[in-house]
Amino acid sequence: MIKRVIMKAKLIVFSLAAATGVFIFWANAPAAKNSATKNLVLMQMINSSLDQGHYQPVKMDNKFSESVFTLYIEHSDPLKKFFLQSDIKEMEKYKTKIDEQVNDGNFEFFDKSYEIINQRVLDCEKIYKNILANPFEFEKEENFETDPDKSTFPTDAKDQKEQWRKYLKYQILIRVSDMMDDQEKAKEKNDSTFKQKTFAQMEEDARKKVVKSNDDLFKRLKKLDYNDRLSVYINTVTNMYDPHTEFFPVKEKKNFDEQMSGQFEGIGAKLQEKDGYVKVSEIIPGSASWRQGQLKAGDLIIKVAQGDGEPMDVVGMPVDDVIPFIRGKKGTEVRLTVKKQDGTQVVIPIVRDVVLIEETFAQSLLLDTKKKIGYIKLPVFYSDFGKNGARTCADDIRKELEKLKKENIEGLIFDLRDNGGGSLQDVVKMVGLFINKGPVVQVKQKNMPASLLSDRDPAVVYDGPLVVMVNEGSASASEIFAAAIQDYGRGIIVGSNTTFGKGTVQQFYNLDDYLLPQFDTLKPLGSIKLTTQKFYRINGGTTQLKGVTPDIIFPDLLKYAKYGEKELENPLQWDQVPAADYTKYAVSYNADKIKTNSYARVQSNNVFKLVDDEAKFLKQEQDNSIESLNLNKFRDARKKFKTKMKQYDEVTAEIKDWQIKPLKADMEELKKDTVLVSKNNDWIKRLKKDIYLNECTKIIDDMR
Repeated sequence: MIKRVIMKAKLIVFSLAAATGVFIFWANAPAAKNSATKNLVLMQMINSSLDQGHYQPVKMDNKFSESVFTLYIEHSDPLKKFFLQSDIKEMEKYKTKIDEQVNDGNFEFFDKSYEIINQRVLDCEKIYKNILANPFEFEKEENFETDPDKSTFPTDAKDQKEQWRKYLKYQILIRVSDMMDDQEKAKEKNDSTFKQKTFAQMEEDARKKVVKSNDDLFKRLKKLDYNDRLSVYINTVTNMYDPHTEFFPVKEKKNFDEQMSGQFEGIGAKLQEKDGYVKVSEIIPGSASWRQGQLKAGDLIIKVAQGDGEPMDVVGMPVDDVIPFIRGKKGTEVRLTVKKQDGTQVVIPIVRDVVLIEETFAQSLLLDTKKKIGYIKLPVFYSDFGKNGARTCADDIRKELEKLKKENIEGLIFDLRDNGGGSLQDVVKMVGLFINKGPVVQVKQKNMPASLLSDRDPAVVYDGPLVVMVNEGSASASEIFAAAIQDYGRGIIVGSNTTFGKGTVQQFYNLDDYLLPQFDTLKPLGSIKLTTQKFYRINGGTTQLKGVTPDIIFPDLLKYAKYGEKELENPLQWDQVPAADYTKYAVSYNADKIKTNSYARVQSNNVFKLVDDEAKFLKQEQDNSIESLNLNKFRDARKKFKTKMKQYDEVTAEIKDWQIKPLKADMEELKKDTVLVSKNNDWIKRLKKDIYLNECTKIIDDMR
């Protein structure tokens, strides 16, 4: 069915291109390589693809135009450092005309914005150089708004200089404060090798670093050409349809493919350009980032440093320019300064490595508490990973279940936390390992009724008590699995407030494939990723936007943060289709009593209380985005923050009332490889600190 849809989409693109006169235009164009001609063709092909291929096309009208205008301004100047309010007013004459320009292949609005932003970059280059030529003083009582969403564009050139002054002063203040911290630590340790500096020397050193950082930034900004900024404009148009529909220029598509292949040395994170930031959209299981554990999908990369070198600001930098600084040889360290979903900024050190495919596979352990409980961790719904082993996650989960049954387990915990999804076919098979047979998920394509994907095998591999762990990072196939188990009443879903809420499917289309041979001179055009399908639970509701709400909700650090599909730009909305015909399981346990017992344990657990307290504190810090530019007040605020955060160290303490050990079937394999033994021990050590997993064992106890 998917292939038929693709062919249909191709025919539509061709027919629309011909209908709009594009082919005639090409045929009559003596210089097909002309960039203006190519951009016109590109825009019309993308417009046709969106209109005919997208799951839910958007009506292009004045409302659409105004939304594009607002979002494009945000994307072009996310920190509000370049455009003046007079610039915005000048461009507003196009505010209701963008829909017409997109349809006609007219770039008048974009051309004007390109002209203005280039001029403002030159203006601001002079501003920062003049400001940084002289020392700053830090006794004055003034503040800096760190959240650009709460800021406004400068009213005029004078206001712009003042905003830049505060921004640069804040950058220097951070560095000076860090140097003062280092000196204080050296004094406490009586480190005679540490060279103490005066405040004036530290300020000068910090200023030199900020000069270098901005020199590099403006060098990159001035390298951005017409096509670089045109990609931002085109993607603003595609983002009106949904956040996952994107245009990929040739270079970005190549980077995307390399990030997903796992065949390069680096950190193993899929990156994308969003609102002027480089955003982590996915962590590749088995990669250096995945093993390190701190970098998460949704993080915004603010700075990049090579080891302990000076961090380089990358805000406003194209993702394909940032990637070479993040990649590197195996064994070298990169330090990423990232803005987390809770609003905090942290420095994450990652030692570059190749993706270790074996670490993406399903793994099992035995949790020994009052009962023997099986534990399975599935990082991703893989299928034929690496092609050589032809391994699928459904087959591997079956094998793990069979091994666990030989251990005489009395319950099973299936961990799908931070599992971003994967193979649809495998999730259907996997649900079938826990139910007799029946529908698993409904899939709907544009203008077609939902089709049912079902497990037709009546065999059940495991029929005992089941707890499924999810969190905000559980998406797509993970949500399908959790939703099916919940709808059947086959197990208990536990986790954060809700899962990610991504209930859509995307497909890539290489625009070059739609060109007739006589127009090869226009290649390469790039690719477009279109949302083409939507998932629905067997109860009729989609997993889109709302995700899956667990039966038992735990305190979570992101509880009060904005997270998930619902926080992205223009997500497709929640809706429903008729429910499938299925029969809920009859269970022996009292689900309400189990929830009540778990809630009581969590409320009386000091560690869970600390988690909730920390989540509230981080939310408070996120909302309080104004920083003092007075040195003493700034340092007092930072010390209070660090002191507060130290109170939460108990969250990572090891839990004493249980044992975690490998399965007997895996022991022989582990004995053959000391590296595997070390990795397995590290994994067990981390899990022994996992308060969420520990509570799940108690839930299993209550289910018997």
